[in-house]
Amino acid sequence: MFCQFRPYLIFFEVLIKKTQIALLISLLASGSAYAGTFTNGGFENGNLSGWTQGGGSWNGSATLPTASSYVGGPSNNTVVGVGKDAITGANTVYNGNHSVRVNDSIPNSSVSTISQSVTNYTDKNIFFQWNAVLESSHTLTDSDYFSITLRDDTTGADIISRSYSSAGAIGSGTSGVTWTPFSGWFTSGWQLESIDLVKLAAVGHDFTLSMLLSDCPYGGHAGYAYLDGFGGTVVPPGPGNVPIPAAVWLFGSGLAGLLGIRKKSKLAA
Repeated sequence: MFCQFRPYLIFFEVLIKKTQIALLISLLASGSAYAGTFTNGGFENGNLSGWTQGGGSWNGSATLPTASSYVGGPSNNTVVGVGKDAITGANTVYNGNHSVRVNDSIPNSSVSTISQSVTNYTDKNIFFQWNAVLESSHTLTDSDYFSITLRDDTTGADIISRSYSSAGAIGSGTSGVTWTPFSGWFTSGWQLESIDLVKLAAVGHDFTLSMLLSDCPYGGHAGYAYLDGFGGTVVPPGPGNVPIPAAVWLFGSGLAGLLGIRKKSKLAA
C-alpha cells in the first residue's frame, strides 16, 4: 500500500527542499536586518563590508574623543591576516583568518573609529575579542586611548561605555584587564568582551556598537587595537575557527531531515 503513496512523498520532499533553499537565500541576502547578527563580524570577507568607519585627529585637548564625533571622517583601519604584531609579537588574528586593526603605531594625533548597527538583535549576548596596544604617555585624559560604546538605539541610551588609556582604566566597567608593559608600550593581550543583554533587559533591541582608537593629542604617542569575532557566540581561538551563520544551521538541519525521510521511504519500499 505504501508504494501507491510514494510519488506523493517524493513530490512533497522536492517541494520542501525548494522552499528551504528559497528560505536560505532570503536569510543570507537580508543580512543583519533579518534578525540580530553582525554582518562580516569576523572580517572573513577580507574587507570592512558591513562596517561604518570614521576618523580624524585629536589635537591639544584634554576632552576625550568620542566615536560619534568622528563618523564619516578619514579612517585608518586595516583588515589584516594571520601573523604577529610587530611590537608585542601577539597574534594579529584571534579566530578565522582575518581581523581588523583600528589605527596604527605611528604617533601623529590620529583617531580612527569603526562601528556597526544591528536591528532586532535576539541573541542573549554580544561577544567579541580585542587586543589593544597603547604607547606609554601622559595622564588619563590626554593619553592614547581606546573606547567601546554600545548604544541602545531602541531606547536612545548608551548602555555600555568602557574606556582605557595608557595611564589606566577610565570610568566603570573596565576592571579585569591586566595591562602588560612592553618596551615603552602597554598591551592588553586578547580580551573576550562579553555584553549580557539579558542582564541589561535589552534582548531584541536595536544597537550601535562603536570602537575608537586614538593617539595622544600632542602627536607623540600612538594607540591601536585588533578586533575580531563579533557575534552572539564565542568562537575558540586559532586560524580556521569561523562562526557558522544561523541560516546555514537551519538549512543543514532541514536537509538532514529530508535525507532521513528519504532513507525511511526507501526502507519501507
